[in-house]
Amino acid sequence: MAVAHGLDVTRLSKHIEEIDRIGESVTGLYLLKSAEVDILKDGSLDLPDAILRKLDLTVCAVHSHFHLSRNKQTERIIRAMDNPYFTIFAHPTGRLLGERQSYELDLERIIKAALERRCFLELNAQPLRLDLSDVHCRLAKEMGLKLAISSDAHSATELDYMRFGVAQARRGWLEAENVLNTKSWKDLKNLLRRA
Repeated sequence: MAVAHGLDVTRLSKHIEEIDRIGESVTGLYLLKSAEVDILKDGSLDLPDAILRKLDLTVCAVHSHFHLSRNKQTERIIRAMDNPYFTIFAHPTGRLLGERQSYELDLERIIKAALERRCFLELNAQPLRLDLSDVHCRLAKEMGLKLAISSDAHSATELDYMRFGVAQARRGWLEAENVLNTKSWKDLKNLLRRA
């Protein structure tokens, strides 16, 4: 979001160029190009496909219009997943523990839609989120959807939040095979391919 100093097309293009430049000079390490992309009220993404196609993956999130009805919120997210450059649905319920309840949505429909579209959901390890819950992690596993565990770090010291995400995944009965982060580059590349 612009209000949070998010990247616009010009700034994101510069980041992509810089990542490509660094990636060419480093061996044995894969630098992936990604961005957190806002899901707008109508289900469109806040960056154009022309720039999204240059990324290796996108992490798409709801940051506004939390009070839509269950059906409208669910439809909004599924419309966003229809975009071929949508990869991971971030902090899927929008909850902030002790601050904000989850917004209304049909998570079972979301998981099914993600499976059909070859998208994924995030297990956000930020201690105020821990979103997905252990119950929803187990539901995703039972339905066959892989999850990405993310620290949601906004600084280097917050990278340690991953341990909370791993603990939440274990509470939800997830194993390495259910988590994108555990995959080799070859397997991950195949999983991220939507077509």
